[in-house]
Amino acid sequence: MIVITTPTGDIGRQVVDRILDAGEAVRVIVRDPARLPEHVRAHVDVVRGSHADADTITKALDGADRMFWLVPPAGFRDAGDAEHYYLEFTRHAVQEAARRDVRMVNVTSLGRGYPGEAGLLSAALAMDEMIEAGGVPHRALALPFFMENLLRQAPAIKERGTISMANAADQPLPTVATRDVADAAAAVLLDTSWTGQARLPLVSPDNLTPDAMAEVISETLGRTVHYRQVPLADFQATLVQRGASPTLAQDMADMVKAQNDRIYDAEPRDAHPTATEFRRWCRDVLKPAVQA
Repeated sequence: MIVITTPTGDIGRQVVDRILDAGEAVRVIVRDPARLPEHVRAHVDVVRGSHADADTITKALDGADRMFWLVPPAGFRDAGDAEHYYLEFTRHAVQEAARRDVRMVNVTSLGRGYPGEAGLLSAALAMDEMIEAGGVPHRALALPFFMENLLRQAPAIKERGTISMANAADQPLPTVATRDVADAAAAVLLDTSWTGQARLPLVSPDNLTPDAMAEVISETLGRTVHYRQVPLADFQATLVQRGASPTLAQDMADMVKAQNDRIYDAEPRDAHPTATEFRRWCRDVLKPAVQA
């Protein structure tokens, strides 16, 4: 039995589909089962609740031997600093997985060894240390910037021909597509031969700057798209104006500062041989979103 968390999220829903296609028994943890597609509800065991809750985790792991673990974003609610949120969210799962010898495949950040503060990325790396210290057999999918983050820019691309972020315009920003994350997660979950603990960096063969990303987007769409770098202080202030807590805004700003300081280069990595190139992702995913 494979337990999958965040089954309605960008990555989790794709993992569910791949595991079901492989014919494995699946149990999902979900707050609102009505959000599951009908084809999923008909073929999975559902545990209703939050995977941060001890009783929910205990129930979900009964009879299971593998688990896909992803900490969902806190959103704009005040959940304290990111590290506290990640660790408290994960603590019960680590204890129960260790007790039952359940193998975990978790989503985390690339950048282990980075010496500075990195906000949300530091929190994810601290979570990895907790899992390892708990003695849980696991594989950590170590990831850089998600290409899908750019989908939030679709309206601005369509209406103004711009993408705007606080990332340095001339600093390479390694990326990964969520479909590749789901492929990698499913492959490890379906492989019953591995033991121990290891990190699996997953990076696209591209290593583009935001300026270069704008050029690729322009070529894909057949229209000029410019990159606009937002001052970090403005980025942080805008988050607060939109309802984020000051703590979350600081964690987000620290994450971008670390990305600009090349946190992803702190951890050895090679491009994944089958990972999606940015140009292909723009053609397959971003272009239809902009044209919708």
